[in-house]
Amino acid sequence: MEKRKLLVILLTGICALTASAQQLPYQNPNMTASAQQLPYQNPNLTASQRADDLLSRLTLEEKVSLMMDTSPAIERLGIPQFQWWNEALHGIGRNGYATVFPITMAMAASWDDALLHKVFTAVSDEARVKARQAKQSGNIKRYQSLSFWTPNINIFRDPRWGRGQETYGEDPYLTSKMGLAVVRGLQGMTYEGEWLAGPTGNPRNAYGSPRTAYKKLLACAKHYAVHSGPEWNRHTFDVESLPERDLWETYLPAFKATVLRHRLRRCSPVPTWSAARNTGICRRPCAAATSRRPTSTRACADCSSPASNWATSTLTR
Repeated sequence: MEKRKLLVILLTGICALTASAQQLPYQNPNMTASAQQLPYQNPNLTASQRADDLLSRLTLEEKVSLMMDTSPAIERLGIPQFQWWNEALHGIGRNGYATVFPITMAMAASWDDALLHKVFTAVSDEARVKARQAKQSGNIKRYQSLSFWTPNINIFRDPRWGRGQETYGEDPYLTSKMGLAVVRGLQGMTYEGEWLAGPTGNPRNAYGSPRTAYKKLLACAKHYAVHSGPEWNRHTFDVESLPERDLWETYLPAFKATVLRHRLRRCSPVPTWSAARNTGICRRPCAAATSRRPTSTRACADCSSPASNWATSTLTR
């Protein structure tokens, strides 16, 4: 059941993005006319309905192949190749020439979240162009697709961590504001949080915003949630003395803001490696916080984190 849920999550994300095919159609010469009439290719259905139908048509081997950050094309069903791992910390990363903006900590020093929204609107413009070019080449490589593991909204308290320059500092409120601006800019929203693209006349969702045909790309807030310990031993570092109040008032507000308030919905917090009380920090807050998040929120694992949690957590044995 859990594997089925995970696959539905992955396929829903793909369907949400590929619904834009009305504007930029995916042409697969191997697709038959009958395949083009299947429910999962009907843009009038919801992403969840299309994912459910598509899931029922995948073989076990195909499902397994889609559970990594590199998702191969399934030509018989017209599923295009997709890469889930891309970076855009302060501009498109690891993908050729791109506009380089100031490092994250420097952008935080501006105290200007409206400016940050403009920055990441420009970043997402470049991302769409680069993804389109990669798609037209017929071979989408890592860092060339439309799912970005950005922003990093961890709280920076300890310089021994080694990745503090990726964050917006130690203040939960500032981090929340900056994180929201980044998510809105990347996913195709106004500074106020309204969707820029989508058909007119759509019903408004539970948060008061119109439903859209597709998102500009998928943003992913990381690393959920107390991922601020020393970088060198992040696989085993144990946050033993973290007070429960500090967890909820310092480390979780930015994730709560991006997920609950402003619909970071498709590729949400990346579980961290850090442990708390030998239970695995990605489980302890998840157990409480997950019950408060929208059911449409998606989560994915960071690099090697499933193996790390299996090796270091007492809960997984």
